[in-house]
Amino acid sequence: MKNLKELLNKQISSIPGVTQKFWPTENGGFTSFIYNDKDFAHFHAGNELDLRLTKKVIASEKLSHPADSVVHPHRAKGSPWIELRFNSKEDVYDVCRLVALAIKQI
Repeated sequence: MKNLKELLNKQISSIPGVTQKFWPTENGGFTSFIYNDKDFAHFHAGNELDLRLTKKVIASEKLSHPADSVVHPHRAKGSPWIELRFNSKEDVYDVCRLVALAIKQI
């Protein structure tokens, strides 16, 4: 899983205009991906990326929030954020496609 996360991190970081920002928390912190001064994605533990799309894109892509979400178990159904899990290289490439859609919305 770590190699997939590294691959996805590398893919997202290579997009022109994308930067990373570290946010310290009492549990250590996390890093967000930023585009045009807007936070649009961050990793959760393991193989999960939390991505800000739009309700319209989430619906058109037929995405759904994981029922067993640990980090955001009570996320509102209409939230523009979606947790995306990746377990293969094909999943990573699909998440990259969704990241490109997210950036177009910014």
